[in-house]
This record gives sequence, C-alpha cells and structure tokens, in this order.
Amino acid sequence: MDNTSDQSTRRRAARAVRSTLLGVVVNTLLAVIKGIAGVAGNSYALVADAMESLLDIFSGAIVLSGLKIAATAPDADHPYGHGKAEPLAATVAAIGIMAAALGLSIESVRQILAPDPPAPAPYTLAVLVGVIVVKELLFRYVFRVGAGVESTAVRTDAWHHRSDALTSLAAFVGIVVALAGGDGYETADDWAALAACVVIAYNGYSLLVPALGEIMDTAPSTDVEQTVRHVAGEVPRVTGLDECLVRKMGFEFYVDLHVLVRPDLSVRDGHFIAHEVKDAIRAADPRIRDVLVHIEPDDMPHLPKKRSPTS
Repeated sequence: MDNTSDQSTRRRAARAVRSTLLGVVVNTLLAVIKGIAGVAGNSYALVADAMESLLDIFSGAIVLSGLKIAATAPDADHPYGHGKAEPLAATVAAIGIMAAALGLSIESVRQILAPDPPAPAPYTLAVLVGVIVVKELLFRYVFRVGAGVESTAVRTDAWHHRSDALTSLAAFVGIVVALAGGDGYETADDWAALAACVVIAYNGYSLLVPALGEIMDTAPSTDVEQTVRHVAGEVPRVTGLDECLVRKMGFEFYVDLHVLVRPDLSVRDGHFIAHEVKDAIRAADPRIRDVLVHIEPDDMPHLPKKRSPTS
C-alpha cells in the first residue's frame, strides 16, 4: 500500500514540476522580449511587465524547489514527510507577488511625476498582444495542473502568470490611450501599470491566505472526509463513526478517525477492524498516506449516536 501512495505522490509531483519548469522557460523568453521592447519603445508599463516576468522566474524557482522537497519520502527526522515545503514555497511566492506590486507601483508613480515623459512606440502594442495570449494560456494550463494535483504552490505559480497577463493588458490599454490622446497623455501607460499593481497585490494576498492555512493545518475540502466516512462505514463490524480529522501535507493527506464497534469485541478483534478500516480507506484514495484509527465501544454514554458513513 505504501508503494501505491508513493507512486501516486511521485506522479502528481512530476506533473507539478513539469508545469513549473514550463513557466520558468516561458517567463525567461518573455522577460527578454518585453524588456527590449519596453526600453526601445519608451514604455515603462512594458518594462514593468518585464520585471514582473523576472520575478515570476524567481518565484517559479522557489516553487520548483518546494515541490521537489515536498515529494521526498518520510525519513527518521521527518516521519510525516516533507509536505510542508509545498505551502511554504507558496507563501514565499505569494509574498513575492505583493512585494513586486509594491515595487512596481512606486516606480509607476515616479514615472508619472517625471517631467516630459516620452510617448510609447506603437509597435509595443503588438508585443503586448502576444504576451497576453501566451500568459493567459499558460495560466489556464498551470492552474489546471495545480487543481489536479491539489498543490497550493502550483496554483500560486499559475496566478503569477495571470498577474503577468493583467499587467500586460493594463499596459496595452495605457499605451492605446497614450497614442490616441497625444500630447498630455504620455503617462497613460504608467497609470495603467499602477492600476495593475492593485490587482496584482490583491491576487498575492488571496494566494497567501490558503498557503498559510495549509501550514496551520486548516481542514481541507470536505470531499476527503466524506470519502473516509463512507469507506470506513462500509467495513464489517463498524457500528458507527465519531471524529474524523484530516490534514494536508504537501501532496498527501493524513487522517485521524474514531471508529465505534461493539463493546464485547476483544482487543484483537478491535485491532483487526482498525487495520481493515485503514487499508480500505487508503485503497479508496491513494492520496491518503496514513490513517490513525482509534477504536471506541459504541455504548459509551459520552459518544454521539451512530452517524451515517457520509455524515
């Protein structure tokens, strides 16, 4: 059973790593293209966009390291595995998004206040259109992978790509306004970059909250608990279920489950029932690394009435 769980973890980790590597490669190419076009085309919004891509490369490297560490098998020093590295990487990446938004907003204000700023070149619009399409497609792919492998870090990395697409869209609108308005509208793309920073900062905050929640062992979605309760309730000689606690560790889940049985059963019988419950749950969901089963007699007065398997 351990092999099944390990193989499932490795497969999901491999998918996550591939999507993150793809993002790093794409961001590297786009950072170079946007940086050159922004400097040559007098568009700070495009230069800011290039800086965003550079930060995405850095955050991608952090996420990549976190994913590789999280996929490492448990050892003597880390008996519960290294899964916390994954939300830690997501936390660092989310803070990086907010820090980037702050830095870009400061520079945008400086550009707005600069005397006689040059108007951006028209060809920068074509660059931005390409960037928006590529980054939006990359966001959808990486986010789909992150949802599939249930990785907070990969979903955070995906939103880096969406943030990049938003800054590019804002830059596009700003440059159009600057070109159409003529004299007096040269700073429109800087204002657009400033507006994009607000969106980026909000996205960073939205990603930071679930990452911190996972570090604090916030309960995952109820789907896992419902599966555990349903499967455990179907095991012979289980008369009911009490507490069911689930926590996420990287790509895997750990479960603490209280199982009710008849009070006249022997300790040996209780032991066998506990193993049957554990094996059934892990067979039903390979993402579950371990299940700690606590056997309780079903006639204890403090215990709740028998619950249905899906309650």
